[in-house]
Amino acid sequence: MDNLTLRHSFLLVEGLKVTPQSSQPVFIVLLLAYVFSMVSNIGLLVLISTERNLHDPMHFLFCNLPVNDIIGTTVIMPRLLQDILKEASERYISYVECVIQAYFVHIFTAACHYVLMIMAFDRYVAICNPLRYTAIMTNKMVIKLSIFAWGLAFLLVTIMIGLTVRLSHCRYKIENPFCDNASLFKLSCENVVINNIFGIIYTVVALSLSAVSIVITYVKIATVCITSKNKALNSKAIKTCSTHLAVYLIMFISGAVFIFLHRLPEYSDSRKLASIMFHIVPTGLNPLVYGLQTKEIRQKIVKLWCRKKLIL
Repeated sequence: MDNLTLRHSFLLVEGLKVTPQSSQPVFIVLLLAYVFSMVSNIGLLVLISTERNLHDPMHFLFCNLPVNDIIGTTVIMPRLLQDILKEASERYISYVECVIQAYFVHIFTAACHYVLMIMAFDRYVAICNPLRYTAIMTNKMVIKLSIFAWGLAFLLVTIMIGLTVRLSHCRYKIENPFCDNASLFKLSCENVVINNIFGIIYTVVALSLSAVSIVITYVKIATVCITSKNKALNSKAIKTCSTHLAVYLIMFISGAVFIFLHRLPEYSDSRKLASIMFHIVPTGLNPLVYGLQTKEIRQKIVKLWCRKKLIL
């Protein structure tokens, strides 16, 4: 393969920096984390789809979260695991594959915010308008909310990646464990001011939309709980909202650490590790949080476990 073909068709991915001695232990740990995340999220999807008692708007909206988590882990983990076992000089990826990976990396990131945003709306209606909940949260509304969340993510990411692929590239090294938009446009020797501006807009829209909507939602829910003397309502609010809030905080903190380290060049290796953790920690913890905290799901898991024990 000549250098010209390599430069224009293939890219060298930095990957995760590990010593030869630690490559196998790191591989095993990441593989176990990937398998756990996949089994947990797929298991929740199967459980919700097969159990009629879980066929309600809250759980249907929740299905968007494990679907997104599956995308988030699958888009980087198989490739990352493969690269760990390779020499640093052999970690090549085609430009097209890199663009596809970057596209779905950002779909995962954006959808994290928008899916949690529509789930917050569901909790708001359930607690603040319980008598109208079934009239508002119909199957059509669930579909509309899901289309909104995914549609907005795909729209913004398509524009962002589209602005990047128009650029020619004069470099061929991805200085990151995996491909993302910033890594791609840094390959270009052209003016990337537009890419930087839109990247900032994209980040602000994703963060502000979800943060503002969730803050407003929880302020209204808190107001209802404070003014209400209904203990059952308050107990329900605490149980359902604490689960959603825990998932949001896990995602927000994981992302905030990555963004903060991105601004500190001296912590480049820590930033790269944090970027991987953003695809592992939330996707592994989300099923645990919802599985253990949501009463209906927890009861179904216990019943299935007891049934299995009796069969054995």
